[in-house]
Amino acid sequence: MRLRKDAKTELISHVPLFAHCSKRELAAVAGIADEIDLREGTELTREGAPGREFLILVEGTADVLTKGRKINSLKSGDFFGEIALVHRTPRTATVKATSPVRALVVTDRNFRTLLERSPEIQLKVLQALAERVAPTL
Repeated sequence: MRLRKDAKTELISHVPLFAHCSKRELAAVAGIADEIDLREGTELTREGAPGREFLILVEGTADVLTKGRKINSLKSGDFFGEIALVHRTPRTATVKATSPVRALVVTDRNFRTLLERSPEIQLKVLQALAERVAPTL
């Protein structure tokens, strides 16, 4: 069964990148999120590969691996790859499904198009990024 748009919006609302967005703006992000089903064992991201999408696990589990070693486990509601929406950097880890997975996926292309049409979302994302980076300076 596919998620309703309000359920997608709720999942997206927990992502720090969208912390300053209104419900309407979160719904716009949810509107560009595709829902996909993947088999156990599928690599959702590969360490070193270019990042081009952001994912939220709707159902299922996955392991996060760096240099072949497990460093974390993900479950429903967890997300990864949000920085790929705004900056094309190589993936810092491999994420591999440890069960069948249903995920929401937002591609960088769709996200950039949304930002071009919605400067208010663009400003709020920039604010969230600045807050995230500031403690590291």
